[in-house]
Amino acid sequence: MSKLIGKELKNIPWEDRPAGCTAPVWRYSGNPVIQSNAIPTSNSVFNSAVVPFGSEFAGVFRCDSRGVSMDIYPGFSDDGIHWNISPDPIRFEGDPEVTVREYRYDPRVCFLEDRYYITWCNGYHGPTIGVGYTFDFKTFYQLENAFLPYNRNGVLFPRKIGGYYAMLSRPSDTGHTPFGDIFCSFSPDLTFWGKHRYVMGAVNQDCTAWQSKKIGPGPTPLETDEGWLLIYHGVINTCNGFVYRVGCALLDLEKPWIVKRRSRFYILGPQELYERVGDVPNVTFPCAALADPATGRIAIYYGCADTVTGLAFTTVDDLIEHMKKYPLELG
Repeated sequence: MSKLIGKELKNIPWEDRPAGCTAPVWRYSGNPVIQSNAIPTSNSVFNSAVVPFGSEFAGVFRCDSRGVSMDIYPGFSDDGIHWNISPDPIRFEGDPEVTVREYRYDPRVCFLEDRYYITWCNGYHGPTIGVGYTFDFKTFYQLENAFLPYNRNGVLFPRKIGGYYAMLSRPSDTGHTPFGDIFCSFSPDLTFWGKHRYVMGAVNQDCTAWQSKKIGPGPTPLETDEGWLLIYHGVINTCNGFVYRVGCALLDLEKPWIVKRRSRFYILGPQELYERVGDVPNVTFPCAALADPATGRIAIYYGCADTVTGLAFTTVDDLIEHMKKYPLELG
């Protein structure tokens, strides 16, 4: 039995595995949990981040407007399922040379020390990793961008490692990124980043072709007694375009650039109509995972076809056993 490390989350959203389901991850029966018209001006709401907040939940949501402008919005929920998302995007306080907005999308939220940090793909002469924080999801402060352009998918670890803040990211380019490997970087102060270490990359092999084009980190890594449990996305380029699926890996606790296990088979992929049909078809893109150490339960929030937000469930044992049963072994 594997053990999650962290605070108990008694009110984690949850549904038991459906009868006859043998997959390691199963969907919420009421999906999509957030519809595309969740606020009056939204074209789509997807790739969104959720965290426990007191006895309830808060989040930062990617809402593309009906002008298809990409921005991030705060929201609250009593149960993690029914959401009240602000109709106004986040406005950050900070250095005006940093807070100037080009675009913001694909946020992650991580509770670290005494506050909630938000990372997102930030427009600053190209895509890079924006970093900010809040205490109450009402007032937000922006820090310096973590990296030079181009980069996407900045994901903080929920505690310092070896005395340093740590972040996973996916170096990128100006376009749709015809490559993609995950790197780990460290910082003494969340401003200056270095010690960039390669973690893992796309695998152009038949045994695991679902992640042959590019990969990227998903939710904040979950700490377990065996290592950091990383849920990530993988992409294949098919004759009909890109397909985004979800996999998992286990990283060393103190040297998180070392991969201890990795799934050869994906754990979730486009199957339902709301995952296959939308602004960008055939996408399941994870950005948040709630976890309850007392039960081992995990609730994953993921974008569906770049249009709506889905919710899925698993357990730490299901994911660890999946990696053991179907390991990715590269020669």
